Amino acid sequence: MALHSFTRNYNDLSSDAGFQYEFYCDCCGNGYKSSFIQSKTYGRAEKIDNIGRNVGILGNFLGGKASEFGWAAERAADVLKGRFADATPEWRREQEETFDAAQEEVRPHFRRCPSCNKWVCTDCWNAEEGLCTDCAPRESAYVAKARNEAMRRNIDEKALNETVWTGELEERNTVCPSCGGMAGSGKFCNSCGAPLTLKKCSNCGAAIPNGMKFCGECGTKVQDITGKCPSCGFENPPGTKFCGECGTKL
Repeated sequence: MALHSFTRNYNDLSSDAGFQYEFYCDCCGNGYKSSFIQSKTYGRAEKIDNIGRNVGILGNFLGGKASEFGWAAERAADVLKGRFADATPEWRREQEETFDAAQEEVRPHFRRCPSCNKWVCTDCWNAEEGLCTDCAPRESAYVAKARNEAMRRNIDEKALNETVWTGELEERNTVCPSCGGMAGSGKFCNSCGAPLTLKKCSNCGAAIPNGMKFCGECGTKVQDITGKCPSCGFENPPGTKFCGECGTKL
């Protein structure tokens, strides 16, 4: 047996103990729940169950046949309860009656849109237009939505033409001449800590990459390029033209 609802979105919360239903808005999905109605058949099953228990207690006192009768009554009560739980025709009739009553109770919270035939709650109903808010959005809400969408579009378009970074696209993957690992872009190797400062040719002043044995500009041996002062022995940086300690020309 199928229940016929005024709205297609509803949920049957009924059990063998009673009946309750929830109906949902076709737009927002919010629901209204009907009042709980206790099942009359369930009440009768409870009474039969109590009779069985009372007779069973009396039988325990009297013993013999009375005890057997009490067990039989309890068993009969269990069978009846199971029958009610399995949706008897009487319970089904109650379900139809309570479902109709629940619809009448909840229906005032809904409106039927004549355009799309949806049943919507009062929050999704545009009373001025006589339509749901999907078919006829409220003017103030729609204007606010349109303005915010336009604002987002303007920001996105402005950002496309905006220069936010002025650096150069270059990749620095220096190989350390000491350990052979990736040294990074600093002055010292990230792996072993060896200095990565380029030497300068003492003859022409050109920068010489680490690991090179000769100057790429003039051919001077790298081993001849040193900052050690021949006069005082002070260690000057490679490429220095005069000793920083005594002034001797290097």
